[in-house]
Amino acid sequence: MSGPAPAPRPVTHRSVLAIAAPMTLAHLTTPLLGLVATTVVGRLGDAAMLGGVALGAVVFDFLFWGFGFLRMGTVGLAAQAVGRRDGVEERAVLARAVLLALACGAVLVALQWPIGVLALKMAGASPAVDAAVGAYYGVRIWAAPMSLANYALLGWFTGIGRTGHALALQAGINALNIGLCILFVLGLGRGVAGAAEAAVWAEGAGMAAGLLLCARLLRFRLDVPRAVVLNRARIVEMMALNRDIMIRTAALLGAFAFFAAQGARAGDVTLAANALLNTMVLLSVYFLDGFATAAEQLCGAAAGARDRAAFSTALRLVLLWGYGFAVPAVAVFLLAGPAILGLMSTNAEVVAEAIAYLPFAALLPLAGVAAYAYDGIYVGALWSRDMRNLMLAALAVYLLAWAGLRPFGNAGLWTALLIFLVARGLFQALRLPALVRRTFRTA
Repeated sequence: MSGPAPAPRPVTHRSVLAIAAPMTLAHLTTPLLGLVATTVVGRLGDAAMLGGVALGAVVFDFLFWGFGFLRMGTVGLAAQAVGRRDGVEERAVLARAVLLALACGAVLVALQWPIGVLALKMAGASPAVDAAVGAYYGVRIWAAPMSLANYALLGWFTGIGRTGHALALQAGINALNIGLCILFVLGLGRGVAGAAEAAVWAEGAGMAAGLLLCARLLRFRLDVPRAVVLNRARIVEMMALNRDIMIRTAALLGAFAFFAAQGARAGDVTLAANALLNTMVLLSVYFLDGFATAAEQLCGAAAGARDRAAFSTALRLVLLWGYGFAVPAVAVFLLAGPAILGLMSTNAEVVAEAIAYLPFAALLPLAGVAAYAYDGIYVGALWSRDMRNLMLAALAVYLLAWAGLRPFGNAGLWTALLIFLVARGLFQALRLPALVRRTFRTA
């Protein structure tokens, strides 16, 4: 076999954790970056600058999250190539993903003016904050091709089972970003633009380091026949996969945006309380994401190898570890939640409101285990069309549940969100047997 990865290894508890643990750590470095950037700019004592960086970061989080398919889709395609022991296709997946990422990034750069205008209009901030957002946006948008290329590289490393490389790349980018942010903003007095410049340089260095890591894994055998890279069937498969993941992600974003909007309509205290609760349980989401990533790689490799036994084992272990984490997490949130919320805010009214709805938020990890795990399974097995359709069905259930529970106010809103998470997992679980029979019918 020619390629960076050996044949798929047996699926064990250790193999699940070997993927989930590094990816959880990689996810955890992202909020740390946001915290440091906010703190550094906050040291300047200018509220408009602080608000500008915060809003600017949200703009890019929203903008780039829509291109999450570059990571998720690449994981599935690379993992399937590993399962088939097709080294040439592994390299081709990398080439296609990076080329697509660079193209998408170039489009964002080309459309930066209308995107920027729309972002400022939606933000609706003061003129001073708008000016700060504009300064941040005008610099950081140039990192788009490199940022999206890093999504593709992270997906490829994960897909071939090199999660240590993925962790090193993600952590390295964020660590460099933090260091440069401190240097540019506090050391060189570059202000908001300095925070954006730090992101540009960090993403560029990350892309260069990521490509070098790829080259080393491939023993610098970077040659891929043009006919393979441009294979029509493979390109159509990649585009269909990415389209479905993009629609699924848009539906997910819409669901959480709807939750935030309904909370805002209930008043400032309820909005702030919901924000505290969401922030508190965010840590559990990173762990669930780690297990979902393990499902993407292990189930993808098993599907590529047409190894039904390995696929079933991976599915069982990922769910087992997910629930094994979620049950203690619920207990911790219920027991320590009031104290944590008290540390997060000094506003007694907001804290009291948050404690009132703590039981709902504490159940989120448990309700979300199957939703996250099956997302990873479906991505790895390339069942993107079904994942898209089932996500839309779950979104419809969510909105219907909210319509029925609306008289119960914020409690009804939280209940509808829990129903949404349960529906996602339940729908995918019910659809799974038919998809397994179809995928492994020749196994």
